[in-house]
Amino acid sequence: MTVALMWEARAVPGRGGELLAWARRQELPLRPLRRETLRAPQDRVLVITWWDAAYDAELPELPEPDGALVARAVHRWRFESAEDDAERADRGDGRAE
Repeated sequence: MTVALMWEARAVPGRGGELLAWARRQELPLRPLRRETLRAPQDRVLVITWWDAAYDAELPELPEPDGALVARAVHRWRFESAEDDAERADRGDGRAE
């Protein structure tokens, strides 16, 4: 199963570049299948990591940045691939193999 972890933070106004650089420097103890870093207006930074793991697996996540760098607490989300649902529906049994 593929699990995606999403980490999103909003920098203090004018410090979006610093937050982006900080997020890019963060190393995880395990290497994800894929990692992507994005930015958005209002000095927001989003990091998505993809893992070959169960939905509830213990996976490394980016930490909280220094409170002086962010305008609010980090938001975190976890998603699982919907491809598995489509495969079960194609078999017509609703069960995983």
